[in-house]
Amino acid sequence: MKLSRHFFAIFLFCLVALPGFASRMSVKAKLDSVQLLMGRTTLLHLEVVQPKETKGTFQIFEHPSPDGIVGVCGDSVELRTSFKRDTTELGDGRIRIDYDVPVQAFDSGAYRLPQFLYISGRDTARSNSVSLKVIPVPVAADAQISDYAGPVSPKGKLFDFLPDWMLDLWWLWLAIVLLIILFIIGIRRYRSQGGSLIGKKTAPNPYDVAMQRLENLKSRKLWEQGMEKEYFTLLTDILREYLEKRFGINAMEMTTRQIIDSLSSNPDVKEKRSYMREILDVADFVKFAKVRPLPSDNITAFDNAVKFVEETRPIVEEENDDTDDVDPLDNIRTGIDLPQREESLINSDHIDGIKVKKGGEK
Repeated sequence: MKLSRHFFAIFLFCLVALPGFASRMSVKAKLDSVQLLMGRTTLLHLEVVQPKETKGTFQIFEHPSPDGIVGVCGDSVELRTSFKRDTTELGDGRIRIDYDVPVQAFDSGAYRLPQFLYISGRDTARSNSVSLKVIPVPVAADAQISDYAGPVSPKGKLFDFLPDWMLDLWWLWLAIVLLIILFIIGIRRYRSQGGSLIGKKTAPNPYDVAMQRLENLKSRKLWEQGMEKEYFTLLTDILREYLEKRFGINAMEMTTRQIIDSLSSNPDVKEKRSYMREILDVADFVKFAKVRPLPSDNITAFDNAVKFVEETRPIVEEENDDTDDVDPLDNIRTGIDLPQREESLINSDHIDGIKVKKGGEK
């Protein structure tokens, strides 16, 4: 009898205590409208009643997408995390929290939203499930849709028609364009320069070359060492090459008489042919008749060569020359190498092998 009384007391206690525990936290869900036009929004009201000193959260909103959207019903219905929340005290140490969650759907059909799980510490509460019907927009193919913004042109970008990856790699396309431009410029330069990207090297002035070589010949003092033949060979070669570069006379392949005749028919050097005649005549005696000239003959031949080159220099050089009273040999430009032919003539025996034509001419 006493045992039955204990069971009855425990049963009464459970009937009184369990509803109390169950009533500590509750969640209710309600929609503003159970019908929603596709593309429009409505509000989902979530009412949470819980003890004042506890804190909780809805599990579904803990891990939203980067754009703040939570998809339900196979992502056909979207819940926004930008909801509002209001708290109201109910007394007896309880509070009520009202959540207003925006809801939007873009697929027509009938959907049943899942129960929303609310977690507060070790306690968990589930909401009731609500239904939502999404109605498609009734519009004909040629009808204008009202209450919706029409298409607008993009703003803020100049090349919105290009893919984003092309805009992100603008520096690469700029480099490619610059390389193409440089390639075209290089090809044109290559063709204009006769197949060279560097360009044609400017030929030295015949006057500068001749004066440098004359000064070099003078510094070697060949005739002072008894090398008159080598001296006159180099001296005449300098003048012959000068005639070829300066006036286009192929003097290297001409005899003395042919050179004088060419100078006589050229009005630019007609008056200066006497210098060449004196030099070539002495040179022929030395090279072919093996005559040893006097020191004065060597000096006169060198002076005549300098005078001939100086007096036949280009007119532009004469107009820009401000040192007319200075010895020409003091103004000889440096940096022009002596041709290797002169060295080879000094160190070889080909001088004696020069052919002599009729009349004692070379």
